[in-house]
Amino acid sequence: MTTILVTGGTGTLGRLVVERLRANGHEVRVLSRRSRPYAVDLREGGSGLDAAVAGVDTIVHCATTARGGDEQAARHLITAARRAGVRHLVYISIVGIDRVPFGYYKAKLAVEKQIEASGLGWTILRATQFHDLVATLLQALSKLPVLFLPAGVSDQPLDVAEVADRLTGLATGRPAGRVDDMGGPEVRTLPDLARAYLKATGRRRPIVNVPLFGRAYRAFRTGGHLTPERAVGKGTFEEYLAARFDGVRS
Repeated sequence: MTTILVTGGTGTLGRLVVERLRANGHEVRVLSRRSRPYAVDLREGGSGLDAAVAGVDTIVHCATTARGGDEQAARHLITAARRAGVRHLVYISIVGIDRVPFGYYKAKLAVEKQIEASGLGWTILRATQFHDLVATLLQALSKLPVLFLPAGVSDQPLDVAEVADRLTGLATGRPAGRVDDMGGPEVRTLPDLARAYLKATGRRRPIVNVPLFGRAYRAFRTGGHLTPERAVGKGTFEEYLAARFDGVRS
């Protein structure tokens, strides 16, 4: 079996990838800012990163932050991977990052380009938003007496466990380049998703659609972040909500 490093290995997706790889008998190293013995801030790099990648066959790069620094982190990781002779770098990206001019998406696209030009064997998987991200957003918005939503926007939420399954298979295979996108089973309007969330959590909120402005909003409104032709996910948003909020009424 191979030695695999998972960056962001304690996060929502990364921890599931780690579990699956270990269950398949691989030696897995978990890299995050606070996870010993490979506690590394990728934005800073350093000797700790070199130690983490030494002897590694494959890296699954799940670490990311919307607060900035993904491009710098990728540069450090790629440089260390080259020095260590890593065979395969697998990256989880987001559907529509080349169509939606949103700051975080621009950074993800820049990381993709770094990986493609790295000289390493690489695989990139783009996925739509995870169920838990949509639920977290709706949880924050529903703290107000009125639930305000950007008008005309839909989403295609996806079960994170299904993404973890796909990444695990890619990590144990050969470098495959850009693979087919992975989307949730349904394209749903935000009000529809919000009503499902409110029902599951026992909340009552009027929903108000608010028109926004700017190129990024227009791209979201026209579905630049969706992939209906790749609706390969199985788990629905309602199934996720039932598992997470079973018996919860607040």
